[in-house]
Amino acid sequence: MNFARKPTRRNAAHEWLDYLRDSQGLGGILAKTEDLAKLKTALNIALTTLDLEHFSSKIEAGWRSGGQNELFLLVSGATIATRLQQVLPSLINELSKKGVICLSIKVRIKPAPPHWEIKARTGLQTERKPQGFNPVARASWESLLEKLDPDSDLREAVEKLLKNKAK
Repeated sequence: MNFARKPTRRNAAHEWLDYLRDSQGLGGILAKTEDLAKLKTALNIALTTLDLEHFSSKIEAGWRSGGQNELFLLVSGATIATRLQQVLPSLINELSKKGVICLSIKVRIKPAPPHWEIKARTGLQTERKPQGFNPVARASWESLLEKLDPDSDLREAVEKLLKNKAK
């Protein structure tokens, strides 16, 4: 049998610089990251102008995925969110002076991380040996055994279960 030749990998490879420049490649991701860094810088300057620079480390800024006109601010607490809501018109004005054009700003509170953690059990499960039936369960299985036909496969299974379970 003759099989078709495998295509050479050289034909499928792309130059890495072309991949970075491509809008679908890493270039788009890098451009968005650079835009977010510029936004963060402009936001820090605007907050400093409004005497709210102490909030800058507690705010994550980003554009709404639909467009570049709605800014999202994720904050760590309700007090910060309330204070930012009070100065939103001034913040939009200061951002426009810095070259960031936004029509609206939405302030959202980040969910708090859980204060508990899941820990592995400490060997209690592995040390316990399998236990037999308690008296009530054993009586229940034995009463079922009495009700079953002597020739039934289910009766054999119940007998085997009762025989193999430790008392």
